[in-house]
Amino acid sequence: MDNTLINIKFLIEFFTVIVLIAFISSIPDIINMKIKDNKYKRKRSKNLAGVDKMSGEEFEKYLEELFKSMNYKVKRTPYQKDFGADLIIEGNKHRYAVQAKRYTGNVGIKAVQEVVSAKAYYNCDGAIVVTNSRLTDAAKELAKSNNVIVIQRKELKNYIKKYMSNKEGKK
Repeated sequence: MDNTLINIKFLIEFFTVIVLIAFISSIPDIINMKIKDNKYKRKRSKNLAGVDKMSGEEFEKYLEELFKSMNYKVKRTPYQKDFGADLIIEGNKHRYAVQAKRYTGNVGIKAVQEVVSAKAYYNCDGAIVVTNSRLTDAAKELAKSNNVIVIQRKELKNYIKKYMSNKEGKK
């Protein structure tokens, strides 16, 4: 009888250790799920506060969804070596190169120069710079002289409100 009690006690302790090990080994998976969930929530954000927390790549993906909700066909360019455009959008018989800039400061002329180059490279009719911030005066001047459409913080907020809020409500 004593051996049976010892064996039962051993089995209980053994299974407790196994369960504990299984739990501890699942912690990284639980953390990764939470991180992915947060990224998804930021991607699906309905306001600029969520956009402001995104990485540059998340912002590009978010704009892809925004333009799709505006009935554009959207193609993302490679994240690296994109020749100055993050997205190529098509709609209303026009094709646009889009430069996405998720910034905390003001966006300078480099963004405009890049999208102007991308317009030619990708054989587009127009070029767009989209930012959650604002362009410097020099960048605005360069954009105007090159017919680059500029979507700054205020306009982006309006687009998000109009198109992304409605999209979320339809689900």
